Amino acid sequence: QVQLVESGGGLVQAGGSLRLSCTASGSIFSIGAMEWYRQTPGKLRELVAAITSGGAINYADSVKGRFIASRDNAKNIMYLQMSNLQVEDTAVYYCYADVMVANAFDAPFPARYSGQGTQVTVSS
Repeated sequence: QVQLVESGGGLVQAGGSLRLSCTASGSIFSIGAMEWYRQTPGKLRELVAAITSGGAINYADSVKGRFIASRDNAKNIMYLQMSNLQVEDTAVYYCYADVMVANAFDAPFPARYSGQGTQVTVSS
């Protein structure tokens, strides 16, 4: 019913920049909070940034001052601008969204979705 697709990952040298996008589509009535998570093999998925529908943002301490999260509510897209990337930022990045799913025959209902992830690799 709702799909989240991340894009923008790739290979970059340390100190470089990337911008990730997360596009939501489908039966969307509204989107609440959206988040970026990342995961490396053998580790738990960790929260990178969370942004409310009103634009309030929280960041993990490890990315403060380097990453900027934003969203375009009209287009249902969330971004993560990553600067001064470090080797330890290497991970698969996932987006999550709390969605009110439109329903043709009933009231919208809440559901949480995630994307398939995009790989970010930072070389030294």
